[in-house]
Amino acid sequence: NCLSCVQQEFALTKTEESDLKEENGAESIAEDDLDPEDLEVFYPPEILPLFVGQAVPAGLHVRLNLQTGEREARLPDNKNEKSDMKDQKKRKRLDEMHVSSNSFTSQELKEALAKMKEKEKAESTAEQKANVGDVRKRFRPIEELKKEFEELNMKIETDFELMVKLIHKFNSSSSTLDEKVAALYDLEYYVHQVDNAKDFLSLGGLQLVINGLNSTEPVLKEHSAFVLGAALSSNPKVQVEAIEGGALQKLLVILATEQPLAVKKKALFALSSMLRHFPYAQLQFLKLGGLQVLRNLFKEKGTGALHVRVVTLLYDLIVEKMLLEDSQNQEDQMEERIQQYRQVNLVPAVVEQGWCVIISNLLALPEHDTREKVLKTVRVLMAACRDGFQVDHALGTTLSMLRTEYEELAAEEQREGDKDGYFKELLSSINTIIQELR
Repeated sequence: NCLSCVQQEFALTKTEESDLKEENGAESIAEDDLDPEDLEVFYPPEILPLFVGQAVPAGLHVRLNLQTGEREARLPDNKNEKSDMKDQKKRKRLDEMHVSSNSFTSQELKEALAKMKEKEKAESTAEQKANVGDVRKRFRPIEELKKEFEELNMKIETDFELMVKLIHKFNSSSSTLDEKVAALYDLEYYVHQVDNAKDFLSLGGLQLVINGLNSTEPVLKEHSAFVLGAALSSNPKVQVEAIEGGALQKLLVILATEQPLAVKKKALFALSSMLRHFPYAQLQFLKLGGLQVLRNLFKEKGTGALHVRVVTLLYDLIVEKMLLEDSQNQEDQMEERIQQYRQVNLVPAVVEQGWCVIISNLLALPEHDTREKVLKTVRVLMAACRDGFQVDHALGTTLSMLRTEYEELAAEEQREGDKDGYFKELLSSINTIIQELR
């Protein structure tokens, strides 16, 4: 090898900048103008021994040389690894960034919150105005409607004003029978309300319908009793005024004399409304022979529809007294009421007048609802009527037949998935009665 050859191999050549520009086809960018983070860094893939006690920088690759037994380390030598290190540096730099807690003063924060509240208030007000506008479009003021009604010769009347007109129509001698019936029909609708019933009383309407019970026209008797019953329902003040006005006697007369069934139905309805929760009326009812009047209904032909209603009334009156006597309320008013009920000896009168047999005979009726009500009454009267029930062979036979019938119905009910059904309850009542009569 000649020296000249060696010199040629290591000869240095200078390349002009203009030549480089022509080769690359673009202007070179000064290194100072670049972001240091964006510069490509040269990482030599040199493997160096790692001595004991030396710290290992993040990102180095460490390996154990199995031939020498020494640990060696090198820098990453591929593009992905260098990119990972670069990302780690960027993350570290970003983690160090934070917003200073002193960026906003307390006054600035208060002003910002105030502006937010004002904005919300403005939006809410705008929404409310929109809703009000929508309501006004859909509905009109009552004053405007009244004005239009007045132009049409119409007037919005209160219940009180309407009842005044209806009472006047019913009481007017110039009104026809149909007009009077129509007036009573409308009055029945209004007096169902407690306050309206009191107004009806103050207007003198109550006494008018009580007097209507004496009418020679059955249809007027019927509707007068209907209005009376509606006004009496759960209204103690009206109950007192009605019994003082002679309503009880008139109702018993209707039930005791020959009248159309429709009239007797409404009279029984009015009587029931008067007696419920009114021990004084119950006492007067017994004194006037009311229980005997009801008993005679079972002897009349064509009054079968009234029988269950009578039994239901007796059941309600008996249970009403029992519940009050069992009450733990020791108030003076309640004690006084209990004393009033104790004067009403309804159950002894029921037994004395033979109601035990009358009631038990109703179990032969085919309707399940009727049987249910009769069974309840039999159970309530069991203590007082046990002796009569035990010697009543017809009752024993009827109960046995009913048990067989309801066992089948209850079983079918259970197969359909109803474990505690209606027929099972009836069967339970029948079994209880049979057991108590043994």
